Amino acid sequence: MTDMTGTTGRAAKVVLITGASSGIGEATARRLGADGHMLFLGARRTDRLDRLVEEITAAGGTAAARRLDVTDAADVREFAAAAEARHGRVDVMVNNAGVMPLSPIDALRTDEWDRMIDVNLRGVLHGIAAALPLMRARGGGHFVNVASVGAYEVSPTAAVYCATKFAVRAVSEGLRQESGGDIRVTLVSPGVTESELADSIGDPVAREAMRTYRSVAVPASAIADAVAFAIGRPPEVDVNEIVVRPAASAQ
Repeated sequence: MTDMTGTTGRAAKVVLITGASSGIGEATARRLGADGHMLFLGARRTDRLDRLVEEITAAGGTAAARRLDVTDAADVREFAAAAEARHGRVDVMVNNAGVMPLSPIDALRTDEWDRMIDVNLRGVLHGIAAALPLMRARGGGHFVNVASVGAYEVSPTAAVYCATKFAVRAVSEGLRQESGGDIRVTLVSPGVTESELADSIGDPVAREAMRTYRSVAVPASAIADAVAFAIGRPPEVDVNEIVVRPAASAQ
């Protein structure tokens, strides 16, 4: 497929986004669609994906979607393969899907621990495993892994969540070192951001703590801008880590 030129003046890229039905994923899709990139969106809530695709295409963008469960490695491979079949290549993989059911460790909510590990860490690994061979075959590509300020610090009730984000940071750095310059790797770490992420907190102690912690937040569009900046750099420039916090945040 012939490259189009986006509004940024650079050739449009085929961008895959996981967790695209809300929050940072949705905002990133809107921003990159407006920039002229060709989007392939994945999430479990297909009704929201379909509406998002309709809105992006109505505004003149290029987008398609497929139901995606990032905890299923085969499903993620099929997702990437479907994008390649549609557009002829995969340029950028935005591993964004994440969950945050915080709780004190002694609450022993082990099912929630497993869910965070499966989505936040294995989901990123599945995205890398699905897209990396396709990028290698073309001689280049770009991974954008969405982590958190929890990749740099730990707070009460967030130990397991932070562990998954520390791991994503480690995986991202390892992939960067192994890439040989052909594959670019960017870690985007949001501070408190307006999203549905905290809605999954079932533990009352953690839920109350988050109510105060999230009193100052940046819009999801601020994170989308960071993603757009990273993928918009020239091929010889690799933006490795971006941390985006509310200006008034002490954390």
